[in-house]
Amino acid sequence: MIDFNIPPFTGREIEYMEQAARGGKICGDGPFTKKCQAWINEHFNFPASYLTTSGTAALEMAALLTKVGPGDEVILPSYTFCSTADAFVQRGATLVFVDIRPDTMNLDEKKIEAAITEKTKVIATVDYAGVACEMDTINRIAAEHGLLVVEDAAQGFGSTYKGRPLGNLGDFGCFSFHETKNFSMGEGGALVLPNLDHRDEAEIYREKGTDRSKYFRGQIDKYTWVDYGSSYLPSDLNAAYLWAQLESYDTVYNDRMKTWNTYHEAFEDLEKEHLIERPQIPEECGHNAHMYYIKLRDIEERTAMIRHLKEHGILAVFHYIPLHSAPAGLKFGRFDGIDEYTTKESERLLRLPLYYGIGDENRQTVIREVRSFFGC
Repeated sequence: MIDFNIPPFTGREIEYMEQAARGGKICGDGPFTKKCQAWINEHFNFPASYLTTSGTAALEMAALLTKVGPGDEVILPSYTFCSTADAFVQRGATLVFVDIRPDTMNLDEKKIEAAITEKTKVIATVDYAGVACEMDTINRIAAEHGLLVVEDAAQGFGSTYKGRPLGNLGDFGCFSFHETKNFSMGEGGALVLPNLDHRDEAEIYREKGTDRSKYFRGQIDKYTWVDYGSSYLPSDLNAAYLWAQLESYDTVYNDRMKTWNTYHEAFEDLEKEHLIERPQIPEECGHNAHMYYIKLRDIEERTAMIRHLKEHGILAVFHYIPLHSAPAGLKFGRFDGIDEYTTKESERLLRLPLYYGIGDENRQTVIREVRSFFGC
């Protein structure tokens, strides 16, 4: 069986986890946590980033920093994971779902202004498949209406928009290092601060509502409980696992890109024959090969393709059920405008196996069986 995903493992993870265990500091903000944060900041030129227990936790911190609450509204795509929505629902905000673009599966920037009301406080973007939204337009709209932008870049670690790294394109950015992501710590994520205006607040929220971070920097002689917070710090064991992969960043990136490019080239003729649609990458976007998907004619054909691949030992999967159609989506929000593409495109999309170390034999097997479905 060719799995859809296998968590990345570059070879030194166990060694570093043992170092963390023997070092006597396995709780949050240990040596490996600091190494990872420093690497991320230096590699992407971020002012500040903070490892968290998950991408969900990073989004929750971002929602706290926006100060949204009951009566406020947040604009977001319906085609996303529930964590994007949950972070704001927990603050009491109302969700306003907007249609997506069929080319990138991202929030349609042309539909945002019509959804803005006097209650709108935040636009939450999602960089689907590691491809950026049209962020210049979205940021311009936000500035004109006095809104904040939270960039859910859970899938976008290492991607760019007009040469700028994702996660740094709004007021707050959020990454995920879940086992399904390009770089993993099992469960984990990171909050990115594009500027340092909210650093003190972010550190207080992350440290259970205390000013403990200032204490460890020697800025105060004792720390105390100063505001609401939670424990968003991951274990240093998790960070040690991630550190092994950040050390091998180029190797992991290039391997995934080879798979993405191999698929893309192999399916070009199928697209020309109008049998499938391949991913579209806007000229201004540099992607990270987070996923490779194809779009079939409809949900029936997709179901048949999934069955065909499974019969030949290949696990391929669809993705999100649009949130506005879910019980919680109906409870906590509304869809603004017409659902022209969200549901239709979600029912056609199929993700193919793509993970670090998949190997050429497995790549060719996937290609062969996708083509055989169409008799090619």
